[in-house]
Amino acid sequence: MNALDKTKPVNDHRTARNVSDHVALGLTLMLRFFADTFFAKRYGNRAIVLETVAAVPGMVGGMLVHLRCLRWMVEDQGWIRTLLDEAENERMHLMTFVQIAKPNWFERLVILMVQALFFVAFFLLYLTSPKTAHRLVGYFEEQAVISYTLYLAEIDAGRVENVAAPEIAIAYWNLPANARLRDVVLVVRQDEMGHRDVNHGFADALTPVEVNQNA
Repeated sequence: MNALDKTKPVNDHRTARNVSDHVALGLTLMLRFFADTFFAKRYGNRAIVLETVAAVPGMVGGMLVHLRCLRWMVEDQGWIRTLLDEAENERMHLMTFVQIAKPNWFERLVILMVQALFFVAFFLLYLTSPKTAHRLVGYFEEQAVISYTLYLAEIDAGRVENVAAPEIAIAYWNLPANARLRDVVLVVRQDEMGHRDVNHGFADALTPVEVNQNA
């Protein structure tokens, strides 16, 4: 499965087609409302909380797929590595934006609580309905792409300083030594587009054939 279809628009949206999709989309929009209310246009701080949560699904999904393959002694079709790579990539997003936005003690406390709650909720969701879980992540990533697009707009308008990229970002994405924040946001958004397409693809793969044919 290709991680990113370059023919798709940046802010590509997967239309909800069934109850599972509508549940995933509804949860995503509800969380988006809280993020908009709490962070407004503080996109660097928003990115920290976003990436803390975004790094959970890949690890949870990879672990549960791994255990399922062990139980049933079947191949994983490459899912485990893809999900664990996603978790690692999102963790690097977090480490990058921690250096850029420098969260205060209150935001760190919020991160601890949000991650704990989300881990438990997503673990239970993946056990119950992996399809819904992957669709949820696909919609999360759609919103992440939108957020980073708005972040870019703030940088381009001069409302957010285009500071030097942290060394951790330059090393991880192999950016030029003189890279700036805008360069970092661009590569992070590209990553999120890939995660969006992969997770929607996984959800499609878990959707019964008759549903896809009628969609």
